[in-house]
Amino acid sequence: MGADWAGAIILPRSRKPPTTQDSTRTMHSDSRHRPHSGPHHAAQSDEPFEPPSKSSLKREMHALQDLGEQLVALSPERLKKMPLPDGLYDAIRDAQRFKMEARRRQMQYIGKLMRKIDPEPIQAQLDIINGNSATEVAKMHRLERLRVDLLEDEKVIGTIAATWPEADLQYLRTLRRNALKERDAGKPPKAFREIFRVLRELEDGGAKDDEIDHETDDDLGEDAAGDEADKA
Repeated sequence: MGADWAGAIILPRSRKPPTTQDSTRTMHSDSRHRPHSGPHHAAQSDEPFEPPSKSSLKREMHALQDLGEQLVALSPERLKKMPLPDGLYDAIRDAQRFKMEARRRQMQYIGKLMRKIDPEPIQAQLDIINGNSATEVAKMHRLERLRVDLLEDEKVIGTIAATWPEADLQYLRTLRRNALKERDAGKPPKAFREIFRVLRELEDGGAKDDEIDHETDDDLGEDAAGDEADKA
């Protein structure tokens, strides 16, 4: 027996072909050492910053220029109510005095200043002045109704006097007479528009200033003279 084992040749063990389970186990093992490239990894990568397009920058520049033009067009009293830095306020006041080429250069300077500030509060205040806010629109509608009521009934003068004791009632009566004449004659409603301006000024708490339509004043004088001629 011992001699048989001594002469025996020991053959190496044959390796079995890998099974599907072995292959799967190998793939799982490799995946633990392979860098993950899934969605989470992609989200963590830094995305390149895209600067604003030329068209968007151009639109923004034009919007600021338009805003600057609106500010320059304001009266000094309204300009004081705007939330403006001192430098921008002074630049706008200078632009209001300049003409021609000097004004054009000043507007360019104003545009540069406005690119350094937040325009939203300025635009919001302009919307109020221009009647674009809900509160301002409601006020305009209320004054419009009051103007129509005044035209239909002169007794509304008493309501105006009670609401605004400082109102020039004689001036309003003259405007009312002229507005009725304009309506009957099919003329442009100059006095009718002036009534609204006066009411809005009373509502805002301001006194009559140089903004009064002088052409309307001339018409009032002509109408008053016509009234005297009719009486004669």
